Amino acid sequence: MPGDCHYLDGNANAKRRVEYARGLIEEIGLEGQRLHMLNVSAAMGGQFAFAAAELTSEIERLGPSPFRSAGGNGHMQGKPSTTVKPVQIEDDAGD
Repeated sequence: MPGDCHYLDGNANAKRRVEYARGLIEEIGLEGQRLHMLNVSAAMGGQFAFAAAELTSEIERLGPSPFRSAGGNGHMQGKPSTTVKPVQIEDDAGD
């Protein structure tokens, strides 16, 4: 349903933002597969349920976040600490 958004280009803008966020997630060492975007309408409950089950299986396969260490310090085990710099996402007209 890309391109079929009540807010004109809203789903296209959201897709770009999700792809950008996925890149940031991968940059800090997590799997990009942990972030998904799904375009569904209110009438597509069955497709949403199927996609949710698929995502649940994928997350189970990936396992817990590597940032949850036994010590609970929020750092990944076996990898150097990463500093994340704040970024500004352009606000697209028509959102």
